Amino acid sequence: MVRSSRGEANPGMWRREAGTAVRATVALPERAVASMAIIAGFRIPRVPTEWAPHSHALHELVWVRGGTLTSRVGDRVFTVSEGHGLWMPAGMVHGGRATAGAEFHDAFFAPDRTPFAFAEPKTIAMTPLLESLLAHLSRADLDAAARARAESVVFDVLRPAERQFALQLPGDPRIDAIAEALLEDPADGRSLEQWARSLGISDRTITRAFRHATGLSFAQWRQMLRAHRALALLSEGFDVMSVSEVLGYAQPSSFIAAFRRVMGTTPGAFFDPAGGAPPDVRNPVSGVRAS
Repeated sequence: MVRSSRGEANPGMWRREAGTAVRATVALPERAVASMAIIAGFRIPRVPTEWAPHSHALHELVWVRGGTLTSRVGDRVFTVSEGHGLWMPAGMVHGGRATAGAEFHDAFFAPDRTPFAFAEPKTIAMTPLLESLLAHLSRADLDAAARARAESVVFDVLRPAERQFALQLPGDPRIDAIAEALLEDPADGRSLEQWARSLGISDRTITRAFRHATGLSFAQWRQMLRAHRALALLSEGFDVMSVSEVLGYAQPSSFIAAFRRVMGTTPGAFFDPAGGAPPDVRNPVSGVRAS
């Protein structure tokens, strides 16, 4: 069975697991010097680790192996699983959480020496070439010429993933209680009608509010949220049956079908390294509200 995620509440993110270490910020590597355009490194958190909302003077690229990273940026929640990274522009406030035991990699990019700029957070395709180059740049014994050559290739191959997998939070006081309840407990199976009675509004109001704020229906949004949570649980090694139970599905086949609708493939195929890169996500949610 999946261990309980019950713990301290943290609005806009999953409920914090007991034993989570909370950090003020992701520290820049000690080797950071003005002559480097890219500073890369990695660590392995022994316990679930959360970073409070913070920002950096440098652009940041983070990715994980053997786990997931969840990041809250404004009214969006990004989930990064193996094979993808998350680019955070310099100066943008964000918080994050990494699963215990995951290899947490980061690379910082000097804005004045980076020949491109993403104004918004971007999911990045972490190809084997890009990962190898950044691992190479984490070495302390590179001379300036070797570092410059590797950095120039990174700039050539670093590209956003074709689709961006982000969960848009409503930001609407009429339905925010629904979002927070489902973040706390994705298995909450209350229907649209039950939520309407609980909040004292009509089910049509809820439907319209979700469409306007997220571009998705209530059912689609809940399915997207559960897919985000499934990525974290599956990447930690939990089996499909346990994950389907913790997410509130009556049987594993229902969970697999829902996961396929969002992710375009089954959980097994998504996490199978021999199967190649995961496909693009269907119905991705951008930061732009629907009109």
